[in-house]
Amino acid sequence: MLNSEKVNITTKYINDITSDFEPEIAIILGSGLGDFANVKSCTAVPYSEIPNFEISTVKGHKGQLVFAEMFGKKIVFMQGRFHYYEGYAIQKVVYPVAVFKKLGVEKLIVTNAAGGLNESFSNGDLMIIKDHINLMGTNPLIGENNEDLGERFPDMSEVYSKELRLLAKKCAKSLNINLKEGVYAAMTGPSYETPAEIRMLQMIGADAVGMSTVPEAVFANYCGIKTLGISCITNLAAGLKHEKLSHAEVIETANVVKEKFKKLLNSVLKNI
Repeated sequence: MLNSEKVNITTKYINDITSDFEPEIAIILGSGLGDFANVKSCTAVPYSEIPNFEISTVKGHKGQLVFAEMFGKKIVFMQGRFHYYEGYAIQKVVYPVAVFKKLGVEKLIVTNAAGGLNESFSNGDLMIIKDHINLMGTNPLIGENNEDLGERFPDMSEVYSKELRLLAKKCAKSLNINLKEGVYAAMTGPSYETPAEIRMLQMIGADAVGMSTVPEAVFANYCGIKTLGISCITNLAAGLKHEKLSHAEVIETANVVKEKFKKLLNSVLKNI
């Protein structure tokens, strides 16, 4: 489990840098979606300068915390996340969420680029995550429990807040955005799934697949942080089309739909 002393050191450093900004909402921006944090009058802190933070090594992940006020809400953006496949221990992947909890965050919006499994989905669709399937072979809560953050055996019946999902749907309807909703399956990566694995995922009820999000959502739920998950369907998964998959395609599609994504996220933040 996470070291409370290290979390406190990180939190103190951030509070000193931001003059006790005290964010109420945290947003983790996935591959190709980091531009949303390019806002005026903000404080940006590179991960490399934050005690006990790791460095994001993946293209499309800028690697900094951005503190800004939008629509009257104080927000901390994570421009790029840490992935299990980068070689980080699973507790390192969720370390920022523990820090967010200490900073006072009450709501988390976690985003990702994902492969579509539901054959009614198209490239560029946005999907609200209603539930997930953890196929990463690990759990960020393994180890000694930290009673300051949560209980040993947290309930998982509503990892993704019904209240926030309903809000996102209402916002999408008002913007005439065809918002999908489905189950997200998390694999370790970094290799993409095989066609046989995709068929298995479809059979067990997954609508999208990716290599992130689930660890942070599990940990946020454990900490009592309400979570909204949004996937950008950047490609159809292996076996569902003839072209080979590439990370360049993921970034390219995310760039195409980022204006739609920004409109939805702005509306959610206005009304949250």
